[in-house]
Order: sequence, then structure tokens, then C-alpha cells
Amino acid sequence: MEEVTVSSEQVTGDLDSETLQEKNAERTELTVPNGIPEERKEFVAPAVGMEFESYDDAYNYYNCYAREAGFCVRVKNSWFKRNSREKYGAVLCCSSQGFKRIKDVNRLRKETRTGCPAMVRMRLVDSKRWRVLEVSLEHNHLLGTKIYKSIKKMATGTKKRLHSNSNAEVRTIKLYRALVIDTGDNGNPNSSAREAKSCSDHPDHLNLKKGDTQAIYNYLCRMQLMNPNFFYLMDLNDEGRVRNVFWVDARSRAAVGYFSDVIFFDNTYLSNKYEIPLVAFAGMNHHGQLVLLGCGLLAGETTESYAWLFKAWLASTSSRSPQTIITDRCKILQSVVAEVFPRSNHRYGLSHIMKKVPEKLGGLRNYDAIRKALNKAVYEALKPFDFEASWGFIVQRFGVGDHEWLRSLYEDRVRWAPVYLKDTFFAGMAAARPGEILSAIFDRYVHKQTPLKEFLDKYELALQKKHKEETLADIESRNSTPTLKTRCSFELQLSKVYTREIFKKFQLEVEEMYSCFSTTQLHIDGPIIIFLVKERVLAEGNRREIRDYEVLYNRAAAEVRCICSCFNFYGYLCRHTLCVLNFNGVEEIPSKYILSRWKKDYKRLYSPPDSHGSSNGDVTGHRVQWFNQLYKSALQVVEEGVISLDHYKVALQSFEESLNKVHDVQKKHD
Repeated sequence: MEEVTVSSEQVTGDLDSETLQEKNAERTELTVPNGIPEERKEFVAPAVGMEFESYDDAYNYYNCYAREAGFCVRVKNSWFKRNSREKYGAVLCCSSQGFKRIKDVNRLRKETRTGCPAMVRMRLVDSKRWRVLEVSLEHNHLLGTKIYKSIKKMATGTKKRLHSNSNAEVRTIKLYRALVIDTGDNGNPNSSAREAKSCSDHPDHLNLKKGDTQAIYNYLCRMQLMNPNFFYLMDLNDEGRVRNVFWVDARSRAAVGYFSDVIFFDNTYLSNKYEIPLVAFAGMNHHGQLVLLGCGLLAGETTESYAWLFKAWLASTSSRSPQTIITDRCKILQSVVAEVFPRSNHRYGLSHIMKKVPEKLGGLRNYDAIRKALNKAVYEALKPFDFEASWGFIVQRFGVGDHEWLRSLYEDRVRWAPVYLKDTFFAGMAAARPGEILSAIFDRYVHKQTPLKEFLDKYELALQKKHKEETLADIESRNSTPTLKTRCSFELQLSKVYTREIFKKFQLEVEEMYSCFSTTQLHIDGPIIIFLVKERVLAEGNRREIRDYEVLYNRAAAEVRCICSCFNFYGYLCRHTLCVLNFNGVEEIPSKYILSRWKKDYKRLYSPPDSHGSSNGDVTGHRVQWFNQLYKSALQVVEEGVISLDHYKVALQSFEESLNKVHDVQKKHD
């Protein structure tokens, strides 16, 4: 679990990622002695609905909470199943609960019980977790520093964890304390109306409805207990109210190491004023599936909120900046991306822009004709001159030179029009062909009125489904052999290395080589030859037309580039480049054009670079890297180990054998 602070000073507009990490480290030192910052002595109390993986976890938490609050804990009641003696219920109370028995009154020991009503009642529920069913927080005596005697009553394993892993203990307490101020505010019966009135004008805090705070609280509590590599950050305003939240689970953090070369930042729900102000980071995996790389809730579309979120994401990835970041067309995002990701290529999502065409232009007199002309300019232009000529035709033919949206769109053309983006790598997320859409990752799970509590329930189901889809695609790619449709050596070559879905896309390019009927030399400059490839394409109205594509080929450097830029947009060579390679007697695709990120065994063989930059003498830095890589490797075994009982048995046996071998290494060192 990640160590997290929740001060509103955690990430500010003028902090870079290194400063953020240093600031977090300073805060951590303040919290180590007793888990409470010197300037704030507030505690989030236990709440009805909290769940824990085990009784020991629940007891451990209540003891930590009690120690900070200044009282001791004892077990008032326990309930066990008759046959198995398995514990299924318990009441934990303040040590001052009740009174002495009559026969003990005359003993010399000082009376310490006051009949204190503070307690929690919990029970083992159907989910096999311990759920808090009843809570009383009031004490009828003074609270203060006491000897922590209740530790003595803890189970051996729990006691060991509490004493030997103080960092985890502090992190847990921080999590439970994180929402206390927000809980108090939203608990005010007059606060809801005040929030609804002021939130849109001054988006300085999340507009949480009744129960939302508890829903976030329960989710973060559960994830901290279940997910060892879970990371979250919270941003509080000057009044201590929750302004922004960012979180990323273990699987998503592992995916960042593999698929964060190109990321899509989706703020659809926030910009379209959905019930939940949700934003998400997504990438494209080796099967062409969108994978989640982080989530957030933002108070508003402000420079401060976006900057805080991007820096929080950077902190979770150890400052791993993407090669390309795709966002909605927004001036605020443009300035923030330039500040936080200065070395990344910032591009606007083409599908988002084209989706707005009916809304922005639908009222114009010649809308259908304008739409067709715009599609032709966007999707068919191969050179900037062609695009600008087509755009000029639209402006003059339809008299839309004064249209504000079209004018601003043209000014931003170098960030969204495919003809200007041919040197940008998109990893399949360019949406540079008609009809292609870059969908929101939670598209089927969130609608305009979806409440936050419902989303948090659907969130885990959505991720489980996506993880299952990826695992099944991994198995299918490894265990099946694709059917070849041609005798082309390129098709056979990549059928052995690419995942099934990516190979099917490349296979289409191989098939379409037969629609290219002419390959001729256009220009020779030393080792560089420019070829002209003619292709018959299906145009509007099912009519065929011929288009010319220029392809640069350098045999000495094993380099081939097409003017359509299919490789940068989609990550594999197009039919035109394949024709040129074939024309020059090349039988295998050069290795530089076979991307590792599309290979069947990519996640097994690829070890993400050490972003910490640790030296040989930096053992701590290496241990962090070793932990991350071992965790990702183990996670792959876990994901496939739950497919069936046979998979589970093999995976479990492998873990046991690996652990024994690790123990053997330790014995040799001893």
C-alpha cells in the first residue's frame, strides 16, 4: 500500500513531480511517531458498513484508532459457530465500559470503569468479510495518552504486523482520517443546498451528495486492505473539504509499466456535467483493448484541478511521462499538459471533434454538403496543402468564414488533423479513419445520472470484466494458430509473434496489397528511393477511385515510410509499404517495424525501465525495482490461475515451489 498524505498543500500548481515527492516525504516524517500531524488532531471514527478481510484486521484497526484517540480496547462479547468454533461475531468496546462486579468493589485496585458506551459491533457476512453493523462513538470520560494494554490481547500474527510494520499502520490510519473533515461538512443538514448553489460558481470542492463521502470512504478502506499496491491521493481545500481525488489500483499500476507510451485522458463525464465528475487515464494494451491507468474525481475544469491530477498521476508512475497524450480540445488542458508533460506530444482526440460536428454545424443551411466536404478534408488529405485547399473550398463554397467553431478548429489544426500528425506515435488510438471512435473506458457503465455510489459498485465489476477479457485474449493468442489467407511471407512472419487481434488488423493490410495494382519509382536520391503506389479504393456511393501514395524506401537503413503514416497511427506497416518491400525482394519485415508492445509474450519478456535511476550501490532503489517486477510477474500468474480449478492448482503449486526455492537461497546465505 502506498503512503499518502491528504493535505491541500500536497500538490500545488507550481510544484514539479520531484518537489511533490520531497514534500510527501517531509509529511511522512511528521506522521511516523503517532500517525497524527502536529497541526491536526482529528480522527475519522469507525462507521457502519466498513468491511475488513478478517477479524484480526478489524481488531487491529480499532486498536490503532483507539490508541490515537486515547483509550484502550477490550473484547466485550464474541460469538462462535457451534461445530467449527469459527468466530462469526464480536463486540469491541472501550476498556472503561461497564462497572466492577459487586464482589470486586472492595479490592484495592483503583476503579477505572465508568460505564462508557463506546463500542463497535461486527459480524462475518456472506462476502466472507467482517462488516461493522453498529457503532457508538461517545465516551463518558476524558480521553488522553494511555498505556496501550489492548495490544497484549491481539492474536500473534496481528501483534507481529502491528509492531513490525509501523509504516503500514500509519498508512491505514491516514486513510481513515482522510475524509473526516469532508464527512463533517456533508453531515451538516444545511450544507447540501449551500454546495449546490456555490459549486458551479466556485468549484473549490467536490459537490458530494448524501452518502457519497461514505461511499468513497468505504471504497478506499476496502482497497487499502485488499490491494497491496493500491495508490491514492486526496486534495483538500483551505477549509479542509475534499476538492480532488486520484486513485489507481495494482493492476492499473502494472499496466502503466507496459502501456503508458500513449495515454488517452478522458474527461467526458466532467465536461458534459455528468452526476459524477469522473476523469480517467487509459492506454491501449497488446490486444488493442483500452486499459485503465488511473481514475479521478475533480471539483471542476480548472487549471488547478487538472494540474493537481496530472502531477498525482506522475507521482503514482514514478514520473513516467507518456510519449503522446490525447485529450479533449480544451485551452486549459493545453496549458496544463505543456506544464506537467513538457516532453510529451499533446494531441486532440479526432473522434471527439468529429462527434461534435452535428451539434456545432447541424443548424447550417447546407449541413449535409458541409459534413461530406469536411470528412473529405479530414480523412483523405495526404499533404497539408491538400487539407488547406479543401478547407478553403468549404469556407468559400458555403460562406462559413465567420463560423466561430470552424475558425477556432482551423487554428488548432496541427493538434488534431491527421495530415499534420504523421510524426506522432498513437499506438492505435489515432482514430484517423472514418467511423473510428475513441470510446470512454466506462462507456457502458456510466450514464448522465449515475450516482457516485452506484459507479463505485460498477467500477470494480467493469475492471474485473476487462481483466478477464485480457486474460482470455492472452490464452487464445498463445494457444491458437491464426488461419493464413495469402501466401505472403509477411503474413506468416507476424502470425507467429503478434497477438490474435493485432495480427487480424495487419492481415487485412496484407490482403489489401492486391488492391494496389502499380508500384513505380518516382525519384532516386542516393540510397533513398521514392515509390508511387496506386490503389483502388472504395469511395462514396460504392464507386471505385484510384489514389496515389508515396512511399520512401532506404534499403541501406532498412527504412520504409508511407505518406499515409499507418505505422505511427496504428503500429503496423500498411499495404503500400508492404508492396514496396515486396517489389524490392524483401521477404521479412525489418525488426524495427515489429513492435514489442503487440507481441503475444510482451508482458512476460518486457521489463519496464527503472524509472528511479538507481545506481549499483543503491540497494534500496534496486529493491523497489525488484518488488515492482516481481509483483507484475506474480499478478500474471494470479490472473490466469483463477480461470479454472486446474489453472488454480498449477498456479498454487508453482507459488509453493518458488517460495521453497527462495527459502533455500536464504539457508545458503545463513
